[in-house]
Amino acid sequence: MGKKNITNAARFSLELWNVGLFALVWMFYYNKFAFDTYQAPGGGISILIYFIIYKSLCDVYKAFRIASCPIGETVFSQVISFGIPDLILYVECSLIFNHPVNIWPGAGIVCMQFIGTMAIITIAKNYLMRHVAAKKTVFIYGKDISEEEIEDFKSRILVKYAHIFDVAAMVSEETGEEELLRQMDECCTVLLYEVSYDKRHFLADYCLKRHKEIYFTPNLDDIVLQGCQPKHLLDTPLFRYDYVSYKKAEYKLKRLFDILFSFILLIIASPIMLITAAAIKLEDRGPVFYTQDRCTKDARVFKIYKFRSMIVDAEKNGFIPCTSGDNRITKVGRVIRMTRIDELPQILNILKGDMSFVGPRPERVEHVEKYTQDLPEFAYRMRVKGGLTGYAQIYGKYNTSAYDKLRLDLMYIENQSLLLDLKILMLTFKIIFIPESTEGFSKERSKLLAAAKQKPVKVGSVPASKEF
Repeated sequence: MGKKNITNAARFSLELWNVGLFALVWMFYYNKFAFDTYQAPGGGISILIYFIIYKSLCDVYKAFRIASCPIGETVFSQVISFGIPDLILYVECSLIFNHPVNIWPGAGIVCMQFIGTMAIITIAKNYLMRHVAAKKTVFIYGKDISEEEIEDFKSRILVKYAHIFDVAAMVSEETGEEELLRQMDECCTVLLYEVSYDKRHFLADYCLKRHKEIYFTPNLDDIVLQGCQPKHLLDTPLFRYDYVSYKKAEYKLKRLFDILFSFILLIIASPIMLITAAAIKLEDRGPVFYTQDRCTKDARVFKIYKFRSMIVDAEKNGFIPCTSGDNRITKVGRVIRMTRIDELPQILNILKGDMSFVGPRPERVEHVEKYTQDLPEFAYRMRVKGGLTGYAQIYGKYNTSAYDKLRLDLMYIENQSLLLDLKILMLTFKIIFIPESTEGFSKERSKLLAAAKQKPVKVGSVPASKEF
């Protein structure tokens, strides 16, 4: 049985189990409270609504990615996907009945959904690992890529996806054409890592003709083209790229959304923020908040607010990126960093208009100066407001390289919409519970970054960071 057959069988089993259990408890208990008459069509419509919400959330949270995600992450995605419609339909039933309905039958079904989901995903994953061989893969890397960089990329791939990729060879694009083609013929999957455009075009064409699976890292031009609009002015197809956004009405709506929901969130989060402030103060009697100069749209500098998670004067000896297990992080700081509570004061930045809920994370001013020196295209990130969360926060990590963050952020900028913003906000809830997204730099890489940042700053006026 192939990988697709296993994952499809698991997908069908999950849908049948979770939707079937809901249908059971709804038709035999909750339906009578929601519908006095027309109980059969009313129940059918309720089950259909549940199924639509469940399927939509599964698509957002990638809840059927059994082969490529850890078991725990896939189970968590499923729990969100069936838990939210369970809650919505329970609330709907109580509102129609005009009185809270007994929650325990539903709670029992949720427990059964969780147990069955965990069993199905675990069985499917273990079967995949034991009976489906990893695909024989050749890594072809660009001529400017160091051996250390390609080894790092390989190790990161294999840590999570060794059951998918069986790396048979790693060769440079400068290898002779005959040898390159021979290596590709011996593998069923080809991964092109930072290969030059001309060589990538040739190799990709070769793979397509031979029906080989191909992965490649996009360059910035590939991503920018996603923002083009097809124009049929002649019988010759044209693509139009307009630097001035044609979505001004959407941006106004986005600002209205930011104001409304930041105000609501500030009220909801105020107890957590008060407890956090008290905990920080009690631990070392130091300042509760930390401010830092960041760049937002059009390189405008503003002060970002955060709860202090490090010791006082953590950067008195200069900038040093946070490392995994950094001893400068306080006990409270470790908790609020892991749960992202340290970012909550940025709701005030959103209310002020410095930031939006969704957008590229605003970088420190000195980072912008350094990155734009090495990579001028980095300035493209500042075409939009910085965000509390963003595409790079969902699909990257704290220690993701500047170039990869730029590619992720440009993917958002070129495809931005209110629907994408909503999807990113929903995914942010999931990311909070994934520890690896907050993973720090290694100590060696941290030292290299720290040394690179000791340069004069030229972007605006840059006062020192302040604590209060």
